[in-house]
Amino acid sequence: MDYNTYREKLILPEYGRHVQKMIERVKGIEDRQKRNEQIQAVVNVMTLLNPSLREYPDYKRKLWDHVYVIAGYDIDIDSPYEAPTPAKAAARPEPIPVDKTPIKASCYGRNIENMIDLVAGIEDDTVRTEMIRNLARYMRQQYLIWNKDSVADETILKDMATLAQGKLEIPEGLELGAVHGEFNRPRGLDMRQGQSGKKKNKKKFRNNN
Repeated sequence: MDYNTYREKLILPEYGRHVQKMIERVKGIEDRQKRNEQIQAVVNVMTLLNPSLREYPDYKRKLWDHVYVIAGYDIDIDSPYEAPTPAKAAARPEPIPVDKTPIKASCYGRNIENMIDLVAGIEDDTVRTEMIRNLARYMRQQYLIWNKDSVADETILKDMATLAQGKLEIPEGLELGAVHGEFNRPRGLDMRQGQSGKKKNKKKFRNNN
C-alpha cells in the first residue's frame, strides 16, 4: 500500500500533492521558455484550487510566492514579481508598540484620552467647542452603559477636564442636550436586575413552556 506517511511531505497542503509534483516536474525542464509556459499553467491550476485567494488585492503575487515555497526556493523561472527568499520568509515582523501607561478612567478607555489630546490641538474655538460637546456626549454614553441610569452633564465635563490634565479648557455653561435614544445597554444585560433578573427570566421561560 502507498500510504501518505511514506510519501514526500506536502509543503503547502492546500494545493495538494499533484501541484507539488507538477512544480517538481517543471524544475526539471531544460528549455527556459517551455519551463516558463508550464509554470504559468501550474499557477492557473493553483488559482482554481484555492479561489479564496482572489479576495486579496495581491493574490497573484501570493500564488507566485507559493510556487517558490513549494519549489524550496530552488526554481529558475521568469516570475512577474521579485522572487522571495528563505531569509525574508523567516523574518519576524517588527513588534507593534503598545502604550503601557495606566488608563486614567477605565469606563472611558484609552481612545477617549487620545481624542481629548486631538481636540485640544484644534485652534478654531467654534469647532473645538462643538468637538468637546460631541466627545462629552460619547463619554456620557459610555458612562451610562456601565454605571447609572442618569448622570449630570457637570460630572461628564468634570471627568473630561480631569482626563485633559489642563490641556483642554471646557467652555462654561456647555450643554450636552437630551440623553434619550443616545445609547443601548449590551443586549440581554439589565444592570438593575443583576443575577436576580437572570433567575426571573429563566423562571418565566420555564412557565411559558
